[in-house]
Amino acid sequence: MLTKRINVLSESITIAVTALAQELRAQGRDVLSFSAGEPDFGTPQVIKDAAIKAINDDFTKYTAVDGIPALKKAVCEKLKRDNGLDYTPNQVIVNNGAKHSLFNLMQATIEEGDEVIIPAPFWVTYPELVLYSGGTPVEITTDDASGFKITAEQLKAAITPKTKMLILTTPSNPTGAVYSKEELTALAEVLKGTDILVASDEMYEKLVYEGTFTSAAAISDDMYKRTITINGLSKSVAMTGWRFGYMAAADTELIKATKKLQSQSTSNINSITQIAAIAGLDGSADADIEMMRKAFKERRDAAVKMFNDIDGLSVLSPDGAFYLFVNIKALSNDSLEFCKRLLEESEVAVVPGVGFGAEGYFRFSFATSLENITKGINRIEAFVKNYKK
Repeated sequence: MLTKRINVLSESITIAVTALAQELRAQGRDVLSFSAGEPDFGTPQVIKDAAIKAINDDFTKYTAVDGIPALKKAVCEKLKRDNGLDYTPNQVIVNNGAKHSLFNLMQATIEEGDEVIIPAPFWVTYPELVLYSGGTPVEITTDDASGFKITAEQLKAAITPKTKMLILTTPSNPTGAVYSKEELTALAEVLKGTDILVASDEMYEKLVYEGTFTSAAAISDDMYKRTITINGLSKSVAMTGWRFGYMAAADTELIKATKKLQSQSTSNINSITQIAAIAGLDGSADADIEMMRKAFKERRDAAVKMFNDIDGLSVLSPDGAFYLFVNIKALSNDSLEFCKRLLEESEVAVVPGVGFGAEGYFRFSFATSLENITKGINRIEAFVKNYKK
């Protein structure tokens, strides 16, 4: 009864772990969850006020499929101000979160036989969307030694005549790795003279703790033309449930194609969210963003030290995002089994590295209080001391 394309999909492992943790909590278990990729802060008041005003103004009707003009203008101004990128409103579309942006992009560009290069570890959704679109994921493996970043040499070796796209994520989920301008420039040199698209997922750009953030499309005119910039407000201003993402591309025909798809699937995103998003993009919430960034940095520093003090575990200090990708290879090369036991025996929920294409790790989100982080890592330390393969 079901189609082949739906059967190639797997359930998101992060959502599955979060659901299991909630189930155990419902049974009265004292579960500490570090699995969800969601800020623990509330949405800034200036954004909530904008949404409340929109409701009171009865801004509750259908809008243009690709977003209201004021919102698309705000996206263009944000990209110019923060990233040095020049886009016009007809080069932008707003979607129901960046996952929706990626889905539309894949459906519009990937066909049977196309290869999509994905650096691993990767966000769990990337290969699934490629497979659903009929494409073939081509993974490039990275590890602690490379700072979880691919090199120009690795990229060159992975390219074949079937390569259609490279997916770049900076800062990375799950590792927090941030590509420098020099590293992006080296990758851009490899792509010169090809027709390979670059999908640049920049959702965590506001959460950078070391160095500066550089957009892939800002590297050169060549990269600008081939790059589709994907971003949103879920992480930077804690708007996960509002469902707002956007996509910007030099190719207006690509934007038109995704708009056509969106018109026959979800149509416009929530009208109230569109008004609220303007306040998240125009600088009104910058003080809130900086407050959250500083809090995450403090938590990162504390958590890295605590993990690296545990025999058998090690972790790199991430330059961005709010995750630690903890190395458990000295203890186990079965991250699923390790994480299941950790949850069942010590009531701590983390996400197995295998779900991100990297066995021998788990992802730990520090988007929670220092009190919870300390309590959780103490439980992990006790678990590790008694862990037997």
